[in-house]
Amino acid sequence: MTLRIAVAGASGRMGRELLLAVHNDENAVLSAALDRAGNDFIGQDAGMMIGAPNGIKITDDIESALANSDVLIDFTRPEATLAHLAICRKLGVKLVIGTTGFSDEQKAEIEAASKETAIMMAPNMSVGVNVLLKLLQQAAKALDEGYDIEIVEMHHRYKVDAPSGTALRLGEVIADTLGRDLKTDAVYGREGVTGERDPKTIGFATMRGGDVVGDHTVVFAGIGERIEISHKASSRATFAQGALRASHFLGNNKTGLFDMHDVLGMEK
Repeated sequence: MTLRIAVAGASGRMGRELLLAVHNDENAVLSAALDRAGNDFIGQDAGMMIGAPNGIKITDDIESALANSDVLIDFTRPEATLAHLAICRKLGVKLVIGTTGFSDEQKAEIEAASKETAIMMAPNMSVGVNVLLKLLQQAAKALDEGYDIEIVEMHHRYKVDAPSGTALRLGEVIADTLGRDLKTDAVYGREGVTGERDPKTIGFATMRGGDVVGDHTVVFAGIGERIEISHKASSRATFAQGALRASHFLGNNKTGLFDMHDVLGMEK
């Protein structure tokens, strides 16, 4: 069965990658293209974003756009995603969420909606990053004592949240593995006389600049050695392919909240 996929934020950098991924998928068709009200591309052919006109006009009318869609892929911002979520919930449209920066209350709203429609939410849909998460579980277990843990991430100048959702997920996985609480053990910045490092903390360093798609490195620093585990994304295409894979996965589920480990069939 051909999956009818809608794309949110269609004129953005990630939106264009998603449009291209759907265009190249023989088992999917673009059903709608959404963007925010007032966007200059509203009313234009979405296919023009990728040089392949398709007759689908970019619109800000969420309900009309999703009326004939099976799945919406959303890599926008929390407020926009929650507006889309309300309509998906109403219409029974499934939702792939790549948006980051949600509050705990917003995450709870998404979880509640998953009882009425299927949702896949992940801060990073790269297969490589999700393999990295598994590697970190093993590393954290082995390096629990005598190693300080720092997470360094860098993204392009336009990213609006920090640390990245992926960096936070890396920290959550490590903290959970070690029986720690990231909410109390995370350190997001250091300045001035900070005193000696608390060995229970997990540090985060954030860099922004240029057109960096996404670099993440976890450092386990011991006495006499340092282990670094890194992932570097050179193209947004990897995230688009992961989102497409997630869309097909949701096609087999009516309700539920899933992550990329579910999509990839990886043990949690």
